[in-house]
Amino acid sequence: MNNVRVSVIIPAYNEAKTIRDVVQEILACPAADQIAEVLVIDDGSTDGTGEDLEDLPKVRVVRQPYNKGNGAAIKTGLRMAQGDAIVVIDGDGQHPPADVPCLLEQLDRYDLVVGARDEESQTTAFRDVGNLLLRRFASFLIEREIPDLTSGFRAFKRTLALEFIHLYPNGFSFPSTITLAFIASGYSVGFLPYRSLRRKPGTKSKIRPFSDGARFLMLITRLVTLFNPMRVFLPVSAFMALIGLAITIRNLLVFEEFSVGGVLFLIVGINVFFFGLVVDQLATLRLAVGRHEDR
Repeated sequence: MNNVRVSVIIPAYNEAKTIRDVVQEILACPAADQIAEVLVIDDGSTDGTGEDLEDLPKVRVVRQPYNKGNGAAIKTGLRMAQGDAIVVIDGDGQHPPADVPCLLEQLDRYDLVVGARDEESQTTAFRDVGNLLLRRFASFLIEREIPDLTSGFRAFKRTLALEFIHLYPNGFSFPSTITLAFIASGYSVGFLPYRSLRRKPGTKSKIRPFSDGARFLMLITRLVTLFNPMRVFLPVSAFMALIGLAITIRNLLVFEEFSVGGVLFLIVGINVFFFGLVVDQLATLRLAVGRHEDR
């Protein structure tokens, strides 16, 4: 990727204490010659984020009129970016700008490279548990091991990312969405271990663990249903049918009669299976039409 123009997108909301240091480190990293622009998307900040960046080369500050969300800020950056390759990095200083060249090097092999936080990354135990549960759930549904689903540190090819821009949510689920969309569509996704840094004093996470965690679960299920519906419908169908079968066999052996509840579970399981087949056909047709239009 040595001859590819790179746009760095930094979604920032109330990051005045850290944003200048992050941008300066990006401009000083070994891949600085490839970086055509650094887009700082000020997502309705109230602390003056981005006001002291005008003197830095290659930097464009784009101001949202109000706080729309992390995903909305990245979508704004994608639409405005001029580079062929995109690097997304947070403005709070947790992602090491010095590792940007490592991500870009991997774009020769992959369409999306995710910075996967290693075991020594300085994160909270509560968040680690939540991320583990999300990864396990997503890995089961997508049928591939995902080392890090929610890392915001990543590089990808802009044209491919724009294919799914209508799927990206406005909130904090952009990393999960683009990862699952690329994997489900057959694009090459690589995971590069890196060490996340602890937040600087006076900064805090914008993610709300419980409400955003529930949204992540719903989003994962929705995306997998969109690309591979039977991965969701088949387990539900089998579960319902097995319960119905177990109830029916028990009642035949004990009471020598059929159980209304057992039959109901069996019928529901069968209906879910055939409904899943219909949805699977629709998903296949939608993907085929989408690829034809891309040509």
